[in-house]
Amino acid sequence: MSVLTRDEAQTRARFLDVHRYTIDLDLTTGEETFDSRTVIQFTAAAAGDTFVELKPATLRSISLDGHPLDPADLVENRFPLTGLTAGPHELRVDAAMRYSRTGEGMHRFTDPADGETYVYTQLFMEDVQRVFAAFDQPDLKSVFALAVTAPEGWTVLGNGIAEHRGDGRWTLAPTPLISTYLVAVAAGPWHSITTEHAGLPFGIHCRRSLAPHLDADADEILDITRACFDRFHEKFDEPYPFDSYDQAFVPEFNAGAMENPGLVTFRDEFVYRSAVTDTERQTRGMVIAHEMAHMWFGDLVTLAWWDDIWLNESFAEYMGYQTLAEATRFTDTWVDFGVARKGWGYDADQRPSTHPVAPDPAAVPDTASALLNFDGISYAKGASALRQLVAWLGEKDFLAGINTHFARHKFANATLADFIDSLASATDRDVHAWADAWLRTTGVDTLTSRIQESDGTWTVTVDHHGNRPHRIAIGAYDHAPDLSGTATHTGPGHLVLRDRIEIDVPGNGTTDPLPDNRPALVVPNDSDLTYAKVRLDATSWHTALQHLSGIPDALTRAVVWNAARDMVRDGELAPTTYLDTARTHLPHETDLALAQGVLAFAGTHIAGHYLTPDNRPAALATLTALCRDLIRRTEDGHNPGLRLIAVRHLIDAATQPDTIQDWLTNGTVPGGPELDPALRWRILTRLAVLGATDEARIAAELEQDPSATGQEGAARCRAALPTPEAKATAWHALFNDDSLSNYLFTATAQGFWQPEQTDLVQDYVSRYYPEAIRLAARRGPAIAEATGRYAFPAYAVDTDNLHLGRQALTDKDLTPALRRKLIDQLDDLRRALAIREAH
Repeated sequence: MSVLTRDEAQTRARFLDVHRYTIDLDLTTGEETFDSRTVIQFTAAAAGDTFVELKPATLRSISLDGHPLDPADLVENRFPLTGLTAGPHELRVDAAMRYSRTGEGMHRFTDPADGETYVYTQLFMEDVQRVFAAFDQPDLKSVFALAVTAPEGWTVLGNGIAEHRGDGRWTLAPTPLISTYLVAVAAGPWHSITTEHAGLPFGIHCRRSLAPHLDADADEILDITRACFDRFHEKFDEPYPFDSYDQAFVPEFNAGAMENPGLVTFRDEFVYRSAVTDTERQTRGMVIAHEMAHMWFGDLVTLAWWDDIWLNESFAEYMGYQTLAEATRFTDTWVDFGVARKGWGYDADQRPSTHPVAPDPAAVPDTASALLNFDGISYAKGASALRQLVAWLGEKDFLAGINTHFARHKFANATLADFIDSLASATDRDVHAWADAWLRTTGVDTLTSRIQESDGTWTVTVDHHGNRPHRIAIGAYDHAPDLSGTATHTGPGHLVLRDRIEIDVPGNGTTDPLPDNRPALVVPNDSDLTYAKVRLDATSWHTALQHLSGIPDALTRAVVWNAARDMVRDGELAPTTYLDTARTHLPHETDLALAQGVLAFAGTHIAGHYLTPDNRPAALATLTALCRDLIRRTEDGHNPGLRLIAVRHLIDAATQPDTIQDWLTNGTVPGGPELDPALRWRILTRLAVLGATDEARIAAELEQDPSATGQEGAARCRAALPTPEAKATAWHALFNDDSLSNYLFTATAQGFWQPEQTDLVQDYVSRYYPEAIRLAARRGPAIAEATGRYAFPAYAVDTDNLHLGRQALTDKDLTPALRRKLIDQLDDLRRALAIREAH
């Protein structure tokens, strides 16, 4: 397939003005393909040649201005349009297109729970070509008018209001000017809940088999939707630019969600079948807010080329967290961002594949390279940069610049330079210099505090290793007095805030002398307003290790936990010290996001990668004891979310099957919770790893839960069974069965590699690289990404694996998507080896 280059896109954008697409899709032609008929009306600025993109199963006919063209002229995904004259033209294309099983293009899914079929589009980057012919680039915006023929009993959703004409025939209201990748259709026997808000139709939709679960959460989802919608209208001068707002929870969706105008698609795991924590509900709310922010950032004003993807994602990420906190009951969103999302950005920014938030255009020469930048930098680092910008600029000027940007570029395209000019119009500050420092550079700055005491005063200096300016707060904390009026210095006692001082680094990176003796704890980047690694002075670090859970603010605790996490990754803190700190402080933690984040890092990274196999059992024992403490603490039912987190992680850390087998047999954890499908499959997976279950038991569980997630659970369990036959079967499914859907592929890969099964899977490590390269080339970017993320032998922390991986990077057949994942995985492997060597 030919990928579109930036130069080609710029040439075509100067040559063409695309006015309207009239698209007719027929979804009744069978299980393998659907019919796609497209009429494109466009104007050529001068005489010349160009091309249109499509990826048909069969190209039946194509004509230009009424003159038939030869379908055989299609080369890969490009059809040449030669000898165009200046002026208007009409292109007609009739093709059969393939349904997808990988979440790209028109994805088709049959629900194993009831046999009902659903289809939906995911047209991001260049997958519109899998559905209809298009001049496929973001700066050739057009009006899109769609008609769809669907089976009887189906509902069709799209970017505009849908109208059923009878006999399975549906029409969608023409869109305003949008980019090709934002066109959306979702069709099937949806369960729908509809309402109106602000004079617009709102709807939420899911598979029929999930109807009871959507009904249970409908009020929460719609309340968040309405609250965020209203809050955005308080922030933005431009009103919501589309005619309706539907949210469809769709099966086997690769991303978290997609910002299609008027029809946001979400992965339907957000329709919760099993118990979840309040933090997980907050995450769903954040994604709702994030995608709604895209209606302005990305849909109303769209990037001109993919080097500016941060203009979409960083803003939606920032606005998602900020607006949810302002408009709903979820007021602590930035704690979850700090402990869950920021680490994603920090990790990505320290790998060889790092890139600026706003990369140089030369670094994004084509769509294949652009796809690689949807990572922790474009999301988490970019959002962190914007949070820092607001702290430096002030929210009033920030919003004024944004509203100027919308007014200047609505229903059009814009670049980084356009955005910075809009911000600059609202402030006297040098926004251009800020952008150069924050958006055009790579890497993570480090802020280290030094304390000096003299004559009853103290000062703090923040040493700055890096190249960005920071506006930060320094938090000064004392031990809380006990009831006798003296300070307590033993155990995880409470700390109290003495003072918070704002400084600029570099600049006045040293505070004026402050009265009294130095505080027990000094935290640079208190409130987590900037993006930087933090190192405490020795006294403060000692206090933190002893009293971390006594810090009164959860966001400051997140800053300190992130410092510990960074120190482990940089070889400055023993992984066992992190575990001991978690053992000491998590039993006293009240914030669910922090508890989940610390346990996840301890279980996945420390026990799974940073400690040697000989030390893994002791680490799992520590985690088990910690989780038992949390379960005992929540016996009175006052914190079911924390109890659920502890139960999940105790299951994952189990080294003996007896306790969790008893839970599964009895259908409950003593004192609760009762086992829902998610917990049952989680226990069964761990039992499979430990060799304490078999195929018959997995099949029996699947019979009880034949849902899509049940199918995934069974695939994960079967791949985790510790027998040569099970591993051979799973390997064949991964690398030879191209009918395996994206979700079943992921589930199988998640089960395959287990640290407890080193000898059993050792021979597969060398097989992984050549077979992964062939698979990625054959099945495309989505499976390539899953192959690099989930099927990679990350458990094998050894130099042989590292050497094999580095050799694989020289293979000329390595696709860009898999190459990027391997580069990242191998750097993580290198880091794990260095940590083991250091400790």
